[in-house]
Amino acid sequence: MKDAFGAPQSLLLLGGTSEIGLATARRLIARRTRTVWLAGRPSPGLAAAADSLRALGADVRTVPFDALDTDAHEERLGKIFTEGDVDMVLLAFGILGDQAHDEADPLAAVRVAQTNYTGAVSAGLVCAGALQAQGHGSLVVLSSVAGERARRANFIYGSSKAGLDAFAQGLGDALHGTGVHVMVVRPGFVRSRMTTGLEEAPLATTPEAVATAIELGLRRRSETVWVPGALRMVMSALRHVPRAVFRRLPV
Repeated sequence: MKDAFGAPQSLLLLGGTSEIGLATARRLIARRTRTVWLAGRPSPGLAAAADSLRALGADVRTVPFDALDTDAHEERLGKIFTEGDVDMVLLAFGILGDQAHDEADPLAAVRVAQTNYTGAVSAGLVCAGALQAQGHGSLVVLSSVAGERARRANFIYGSSKAGLDAFAQGLGDALHGTGVHVMVVRPGFVRSRMTTGLEEAPLATTPEAVATAIELGLRRRSETVWVPGALRMVMSALRHVPRAVFRRLPV
């Protein structure tokens, strides 16, 4: 259960090596979160992430999880909830892909879509059902401003995030009144391993800034969080730009 200050005491991070996810875990541990499950593919990186959080005083457990192995999601994720209540689930896995390569290789494009959308739908529904059964908790879904409007430069990734965003919004509506809170987080360009080598976009942010916004959104029980906040107005304007003009913009 959340403590008297509304801070989650337990966290399940789907995408156990996600830089945004780990930045959020560190921030929550500093504010009373004591139990953390890191769900991800077994690797030295996952083990190192667990050790880094243990050093902060948390009880950290790793769980084998592959977004593409949807047949195993219910068993592996459901087992976590049998060991005790989970106050917060952070769905933070995803891949950017390589737009030029993926356009020429449909199977690679499908992998992006299956990881970012299909895998997230499967894991999200399993966790949402478990949260509803326990009667409380928050499901935080990392979307992206890329899903707000398809851009020529990354429409495969953007379309997968658009699907995820719509799914999370609908799930939030379905769970309204059940005690389960769903929050969609839409960061802009995040300086991270995933974006290394890419040209930085305006209003770029950091994993730590996203983590701060997530924590604030949880306290406010927000349904949608933009990072940085100025992107809300930017994307509102871009959504209404005619396509003939939009395709000529340097975005």
